[in-house]
Amino acid sequence: MQKQTQLPDKMKVLSGSALKLLAVVTMLIDHIASHLMTADVVLFSVLGHNVRLYPLLRGVGRMAFPLFAFLLVEGFVHTHSRQKYGLNLLVFTLLSEVPWDLLHHGVWFSFKSQSVFVTLLLGFAAMYALELLQHKPVLQIAAILLGAVLSVVLRADFSVLGFAFILLLYALHEHEVLRILSAFVLNMQWWSLLAFVPISLYNGKRGFIHGKVLKYAFYAFYPLHMLVLYLFKFHII
Repeated sequence: MQKQTQLPDKMKVLSGSALKLLAVVTMLIDHIASHLMTADVVLFSVLGHNVRLYPLLRGVGRMAFPLFAFLLVEGFVHTHSRQKYGLNLLVFTLLSEVPWDLLHHGVWFSFKSQSVFVTLLLGFAAMYALELLQHKPVLQIAAILLGAVLSVVLRADFSVLGFAFILLLYALHEHEVLRILSAFVLNMQWWSLLAFVPISLYNGKRGFIHGKVLKYAFYAFYPLHMLVLYLFKFHII
């Protein structure tokens, strides 16, 4: 099947590493606003209407999850080892549990909600199941339903909408023109659509993040930045 593209190859200037960096930065902006800022900071006023910093930063942060979901699908499609890729996700899902609970609930362990790593892990598991069960459509449907139920029961970040978004990106992997429609599944601010601008500029290359140190540093940033935000949020540092 010929891949549908929105832009000519010469305009695709962003590597996977660039998308990872953008995902991390927009996520950090979102979390700083969410956990450390109040909603009353006014940047400026236009015709008597105040433009506040908090919703602006949270809007920018809405780009993060679509980018992470896209990178998950790309990683799944191109990885040399599905098992190792899944194991990495599982390890950092577990490592993120305590930082998530400390930052969001102020305790070491809670079932009130789970991190986005849980959503990504469920998305990976569903994609893997669809691949392994490609000639067994009934079992494929069962795997999707199981992942959807778990995303709700575990109270994963973005819940079933995030899970469905990942699977839609996977299903539309070869259809760049159509995959932007998957953003509407998230039922989020229109800011999330902006994530498809850099995604459309992706050139399919790995980029500057390579080797084990940088690779795992990208994974580790998630739990580490939550620990730092927790320390600031509760005035420990």
